[in-house]
Amino acid sequence: MQTECNAAYLNFPMLGRREILADFDGGDISSDGGALLLRQVEQLTGILRQFADCFTDHRDPERVEYTVEQVMSHACPSNPRTTTP
Repeated sequence: MQTECNAAYLNFPMLGRREILADFDGGDISSDGGALLLRQVEQLTGILRQFADCFTDHRDPERVEYTVEQVMSHACPSNPRTTTP
């Protein structure tokens, strides 16, 4: 089966006054392009922090080594702030 290529792009909902656009024009290509996109979105928006803020941490503060944000950041290995526990 031959791959079907097109010049389409993904237009995400506005983020405040900012437009978010994913363009697949065949420029620099990487096998981890999705991770690169997530890293860029995280750097621009702080979306992991915002997502982590949606959770209430019921853990005992005396025993917590990593914040909720740090734990969640491990699900996004392209996050530049990720530290390995």
